Amino acid sequence: MITRFQVGSRMSQAVVCQGMVHIAGQVANNRTGSIHEQTRDVLAKIDALLAEAGSDKSKLVAVNVFLPHITDFDAMNEVYDAWIDPANPPARACTEARLADPDLRVEMTALAAL
Repeated sequence: MITRFQVGSRMSQAVVCQGMVHIAGQVANNRTGSIHEQTRDVLAKIDALLAEAGSDKSKLVAVNVFLPHITDFDAMNEVYDAWIDPANPPARACTEARLADPDLRVEMTALAAL
C-alpha cells in the first residue's frame, strides 16, 4: 500500500511505502530569510510531514542537505544540530548544489521509518 501526503499535480510532499516515509525536497516559505531562518523553516516542514505520516525525527534514517553556498555549512549546522535527536542521528549527506530559486539558502530531503 502507498499513501501520499500533500499531493500536487507534479509531486507529493511525502509518500509512505513499505513502512518508510519519503519526504520530498523541502525549502523555506520565506525565501528572503537568513540561512538560520530558512533552515528552521525547512526542519519545521519536515517535522510536520513526519507527524502527518505517523512518524517523527527520532525515526529518521537519512537526510540529504543541499546548499547553494557551502560557506553556509556551519550556520546551517547550528540549527540542524539543535533540532536533531542526538540519540538517533540519521545518515546524512550535504552537497553544494544550485537550487531552483537563487534566494533559497537550503533544501532538504528525508527518509524515516514509521
